[in-house]
Amino acid sequence: MSLEYAELYRNTNFRDHPEKYPIGKGEQGVLMAEPYKSEILPYWRFKTPDIAQQSADKIYALFNEYKKKNDFVGMDMARKFLQMGWTRARRYANHPSGKKYNEDRVVKPQSLDAMTSDKAKSAAIFFKIYNQAKDDPVYLKMKQEHQLTFKNSNKQIG
Repeated sequence: MSLEYAELYRNTNFRDHPEKYPIGKGEQGVLMAEPYKSEILPYWRFKTPDIAQQSADKIYALFNEYKKKNDFVGMDMARKFLQMGWTRARRYANHPSGKKYNEDRVVKPQSLDAMTSDKAKSAAIFFKIYNQAKDDPVYLKMKQEHQLTFKNSNKQIG
């Protein structure tokens, strides 16, 4: 992430200025975009499958609340938190320490229970709900509209 990109996230209230919101790639900006980060982060958990289910359900409910308010940025941020729940839980399923590489920057072997552990189950929960959010027809339409608006109003941003 470029410094310019990070500074844009850090210094903007995206509810007040949704036209300045850069969607980014994947989870980019998820822990910086306010006020959404502060609204969603308290619910983001994946320690056990039960906790992950409650978390994913709550974040998806927030996604739908943002949708009712025609708040694309909120929807996209909720989608990013769902995606991050999936990817982080998968990381811990694959490598319980959370560290993929050893000191020599060589990938550590995957955990023997990487596909059956609680973290793997948590990842599957988030993945299912993440897909519901990212494939939502209203979200996709609003995303396309936002991309056009952002492009046209921020031509100076690289």
